[in-house]
Amino acid sequence: MNSLFPASSLAKACDSDMSKDLCLANAQIILPDRVLSGAVTIEKGVISGITEGDQVPDGAINCAGDLVLPGLVELHTDNVERHIEPRPEVDWPHLPALIAHDAELASTGITTVFDAMRVGSIHSGKGRYLDYARRLADELLAARSQGVFKISHFLHLRAEICSETLLEELAGFGPDDRVGIVSLMDHTPGQRQFRDLAVLKTYVAKKRSMNDAEFATHVENLLGLQVRFGAKHETGAVKEAGRLGAVLASHDDTTSAHVATSAENGVGFAEFPTTIEAARACRAHGIAVMMGAPNLIRGSSHSGNVVAEDLARSDLLDIVSSDYVPSALLLSAFHLAEVWNDLPRAIATVTYNPAKAAHLKDRGALKVGLRGDVVRVRKTGQTPLLRGVWSQGNQVA
Repeated sequence: MNSLFPASSLAKACDSDMSKDLCLANAQIILPDRVLSGAVTIEKGVISGITEGDQVPDGAINCAGDLVLPGLVELHTDNVERHIEPRPEVDWPHLPALIAHDAELASTGITTVFDAMRVGSIHSGKGRYLDYARRLADELLAARSQGVFKISHFLHLRAEICSETLLEELAGFGPDDRVGIVSLMDHTPGQRQFRDLAVLKTYVAKKRSMNDAEFATHVENLLGLQVRFGAKHETGAVKEAGRLGAVLASHDDTTSAHVATSAENGVGFAEFPTTIEAARACRAHGIAVMMGAPNLIRGSSHSGNVVAEDLARSDLLDIVSSDYVPSALLLSAFHLAEVWNDLPRAIATVTYNPAKAAHLKDRGALKVGLRGDVVRVRKTGQTPLLRGVWSQGNQVA
């Protein structure tokens, strides 16, 4: 057996107390640049060794040729909101919702998540959105401090430009709140994600049960909010992201002008650009492009925007997010592996690249010294079957 990385021998590592240490042997290990037949050893929550060979020392888990890859890193998921509001106007108890959300993500291979929470409320009309993020964040952070969760949680504040109370709500967060990302979201009707008002109408009519008159009033209200608050909210949200020490993200950039503004604001990555023009502009400005896994799996955008696979084939895709289907994240990586014929590159879109974009240097790859977040996968045809998930060496699924 040849040791490729500085670490204690595999046999010595695997003789440790398995309640603290872990060895996954006889596996196909997805490294940043290649696939290695060998073993990964984790001690005290950290990767301590990666070795080559098919031996299975005493105490090791025999992976029987299964793939072992880094734990998935999710930058933008609506899943927590789905759990706290399982139906429109249904407010579910937050702690049970958070626990269920955490367990669901762990079961899909996600070991780090940035939980997206909307900041910026609308208190008038049938299309109202009420303030909830500060209260939910308090409950999430308290649960985390008590060791309730299986995986690692950070906050992602979705700063809704087209709202009434964005800056007041952002002011309620501080540098100690684990706010990793602030995204600039402008859902003003007639532009970005909802350039086609018919698409917006279908979306809100199903979500909020609006009739034609109510929808017209809703659109008029949003347009008015954009006029009154749009510029102020965007400038203020950029400033607040800096105060919080968060990475700034854009959302639904559509034109090269949108991307130029994003670059001026210091955006680190672009969530779901809606056109190939915007994606190309992101590449020119050095802004990483993130697309949704559901778009990749379905082969189309539910809003009629650019197809994610087209961006992948044009070398314009860096990061994938599960968006609204947690289980789609792992599936999308294996889909990209077929598109690119490059498994390490595909896995990086859901591990290393999102970790890098979020400035997390301690995870996202299988390297000695990084967190022991690993996933064991067996392929069934072209479908990945999860066989185990570990967070800092502790099995969570």
